[in-house]
Amino acid sequence: MIEHIKPDHPETTHLAADSLSPDQAARELAWLAKQLTAANTAYHRDDAPEISDADYDALKKRNLAIEAAFPDLKRPDSPSEQVGGAIAEGFGKVQHAVRMLSLGNAFDDDDVTDFDARVRKYLGLGDDAPLTYTAEPKIDGLSLSLRYESGVLVQAATRGDGSVGENVTANARTIDDIPERIVGAPDVLEVRGEVYMSHADFAALNERQNAEGAKPFANPRNAAAGSLRQLDARITKSRPLRFFAYAWGEISAPLAPNQSGAIARLSDLGFVTNELTATCDGPAAMIAHYQMIEERRALLGYDIDGVVYKVDDLELQRRLGFRSTTPRWAIAHKFPAELAWTTLEAIDIQVGRTGALSPVARLKPVTVGGVVVSNATLHNEDYIAGRGGDGAPIREGRDVRVGDWVQIYRAGDVIPKIKDVDLARRPNDAVPFAFPKLCPECGSDAIREEGDAVRRCTGGMICPAQAVEKMKHFVSRAAFDIEGLGAKQVEQFYSDGWIKTPADIFTLRDRYGIGIQQLKNREGWGEKSAQNLFDAIDDKRKVPLNRVIFSLGIRHVGESAAATLANHYISWTAFEAAMTHAVVGEGDIWDDLIGIDGVGAVMASSVITAMQQEAERASIDALVAQLDVQDAAAVATDSPVAGKTVVFTGTLEKMTRAEAKGRAEALGAKVSGSVSAKTDILVAGPGAGSKATKAEALGVQTMDEDAWLALIGEA
Repeated sequence: MIEHIKPDHPETTHLAADSLSPDQAARELAWLAKQLTAANTAYHRDDAPEISDADYDALKKRNLAIEAAFPDLKRPDSPSEQVGGAIAEGFGKVQHAVRMLSLGNAFDDDDVTDFDARVRKYLGLGDDAPLTYTAEPKIDGLSLSLRYESGVLVQAATRGDGSVGENVTANARTIDDIPERIVGAPDVLEVRGEVYMSHADFAALNERQNAEGAKPFANPRNAAAGSLRQLDARITKSRPLRFFAYAWGEISAPLAPNQSGAIARLSDLGFVTNELTATCDGPAAMIAHYQMIEERRALLGYDIDGVVYKVDDLELQRRLGFRSTTPRWAIAHKFPAELAWTTLEAIDIQVGRTGALSPVARLKPVTVGGVVVSNATLHNEDYIAGRGGDGAPIREGRDVRVGDWVQIYRAGDVIPKIKDVDLARRPNDAVPFAFPKLCPECGSDAIREEGDAVRRCTGGMICPAQAVEKMKHFVSRAAFDIEGLGAKQVEQFYSDGWIKTPADIFTLRDRYGIGIQQLKNREGWGEKSAQNLFDAIDDKRKVPLNRVIFSLGIRHVGESAAATLANHYISWTAFEAAMTHAVVGEGDIWDDLIGIDGVGAVMASSVITAMQQEAERASIDALVAQLDVQDAAAVATDSPVAGKTVVFTGTLEKMTRAEAKGRAEALGAKVSGSVSAKTDILVAGPGAGSKATKAEALGVQTMDEDAWLALIGEA
């Protein structure tokens, strides 16, 4: 049963992205970044998803819509720049020679038509020009890359974060569908595909789990992922895993001139490919193939969650290239989510790290798609009352009450949300839910600021829920990551009064002169584990600046934003001095802060406020006094345009504007739409007008298209 509920849901999601205020957009982007990063980690690293595929897709789509409406508010830790999740401990690391990227999503027929239109526009093709695609089922499993050298399998790796994966070579060798040797392949061939488990094998595995008194798996995807990512390959060998091949990474010679030919070649080499893969001559044929696969979905014997379309011509794929995390030449057409009805037995209120009061629906357990769920998010008080953040009705104004018969919405294997209420089955004694005005944890006032969809506790660090959650964040993997001090230990030490602030962690040994003696006598601790903990704490006194900034738990500052701030200010001394003397909305320090690419006014205000609040600042100063904060290191690159800001203007004759932008960004440049004092290079084609004039006035380096191609080595 899934118990985890994500807090702090903003109720602006019913509003069109372009109707949000900048503050609303920034708040929702911050929430989206947090939720999607956590979802990536849970799904890709931990094999324990916390939100459904459909909810995840909806969040990513919402994120992209807001970023399109407010490009200046795009965050450094934007989910649109992320692939997969961090690798787990215990596995060797594998650096992918060619990144393993995710796919963009289509949710309806119009999205498929739009995808085709975008491809044609990028390539400069007319509506009537022939353009062939492949269409194949999207397997719901675990991505795997198999590296063959001279026909011999030498390495197998999971996707990980897209750049670095886990070495699971020994485990992959136990899968019957993966050949140890292949004949007639290029000298170097990385075959990519999906590890999965059939429905029949999954049912048999769970029967064995039950017979042995072990916990059954929730679904075939989790079973497959958990089986492949075993540290003991003998366990993997005992599990009925299968593999579909559908792509490739590094390769010393082409398999074929097109996608369909390459897949046929993989089949000839001995790999299992999907028989439902077909070529289509346009959106109508793609959608027809999708509908055929959807109709056969329940009969396939394995899980799929959509259909993947790819431009068939590999030269066109090369021209189309990649965005930061997805190829332009492919898209996943996802299947709709699933629905179920059950009884709402209670509404509980959870308090998050930022003080947000989040309502949680406790449901009579119900099985949907093979997964038992008992919780659902209710977002906030407006959502419960049947209205949106603007006061407009949702669910036609139907509120949610304890005892209601509710429809839940999910796809995959995770927490649902409540979609609707059946008023005909509402109990006579059901009463409207009274959202608390006081924090259920500490009794402090819980206020809802104007424009905020969330009610928040004002107790700060005196609120146990906030204090504990802040401490959990501080020791999280992306922050201090102290071995032996995780969420469970934080709760224990906080409850016993040993630690109340982050600085207390580093003074624990001094405050308890016989700390090892005291700790080793506690349940779950021994002398060695106590010594190891204190040693691990000491090891973390020397810490990079970006981790310190992230660990502070400042609203709107995620892992990537912390790195951005660290790279700008370089040292804690410079960062601390700037934030101490900054004035929100004015002055040189403010202008410098919001001038950082990826830092907007909302984030800047949040950082300054956190660093200037008396109690919070005292806690931060006490922490830093215990640390040796390491300066940020400069990032080196061989690209001649890395880190430079480039503007394209006029008519480009050798590539489309989209291709030019994509190539520049792939080399580490930042592409802007306007010329300013920060512009490094203006690439001006025929017809360049005011931008060229402004660049000349500002002394910006200006070159034509040929000179640009020569500079980046593509002349």
